[in-house]
Amino acid sequence: MSSSVTTPVEAGPATTAVVIPKRRFRGGDPSDTRRTNWWATALIAVCSLTIVVPLYLAVAVALKTPAQLASGTGFELPWPINWENFAVAWERTSFPQALMNTALITVGSVVFTLLTSSLVAWALARNLHRPFFKGVFYYLLAALFIPFPIIMLPLVKQTSLLGFDNPAGMILLYTVYGLSLNIFIYTAFIRSIPIELEEAARIDGASTWRVFRQVVFPLLMPMNATVGILTCVWAWNDFIMPLVVLTEPSDRTLSLAQYVFQGQYNTDYTVAFASYLMAMAPLLLVYIFSQRWVISGVMRGSIK
Repeated sequence: MSSSVTTPVEAGPATTAVVIPKRRFRGGDPSDTRRTNWWATALIAVCSLTIVVPLYLAVAVALKTPAQLASGTGFELPWPINWENFAVAWERTSFPQALMNTALITVGSVVFTLLTSSLVAWALARNLHRPFFKGVFYYLLAALFIPFPIIMLPLVKQTSLLGFDNPAGMILLYTVYGLSLNIFIYTAFIRSIPIELEEAARIDGASTWRVFRQVVFPLLMPMNATVGILTCVWAWNDFIMPLVVLTEPSDRTLSLAQYVFQGQYNTDYTVAFASYLMAMAPLLLVYIFSQRWVISGVMRGSIK
């Protein structure tokens, strides 16, 4: 029920009472006057099913026996639960070794990406008024429009000749191929940082490297979180580049380790889905605990 407030208003010699209806606010918060967009809410709910349903199917299949999977559609609840699939997947994929390779490549790619992309973007952002730097900036952005399959075969040949068909080469490739998008993200944010902060540091005697290390880089933490997580997800889940670059079986990543379940005539789906969940779990935990930094970085980068 809505309440009302009686406000006395002077009108000439007499005083009359004017009843002003009190506005009803959502959730009882007077500062929140937004309305719920039910069409957008319904659309988000439907789109979320594209994530929830496959995830439920993966968990359900991973906990079943092959006989249980063959006797149903796959969506039935697994009972009794078969935890043995995870033990079999652990052995068949050499999970500890694949996990170490993937973690090494991912961490190395993130560290080198943050150091190189932020430095290059800072140099470009502060010199975009010069024709040379503007040309370099657009040249790097043009690489975003080159599909990876076009350069895949030359890449295999070059990495083999240079000895980069190993985890170290993968770190270098992820750092270089992520440079275009990362510079685009960093540059927009750096241009919103007042240049007076850098000029004040130079007046105090700071060198160029010290200005970047102690003034600019700490201010880039929101973008560092965004770029770091995007690079982490890419390097962890990538399948094509490790497939064509890595040559030694001992260097294979988790994404390549899943390939052992694909046979010529059939696939062991129950063990394969258990392996998929094991490979997905570490990155999922990282993203759950760091998603607020990604959202914060995107929001800050959009505000000048």
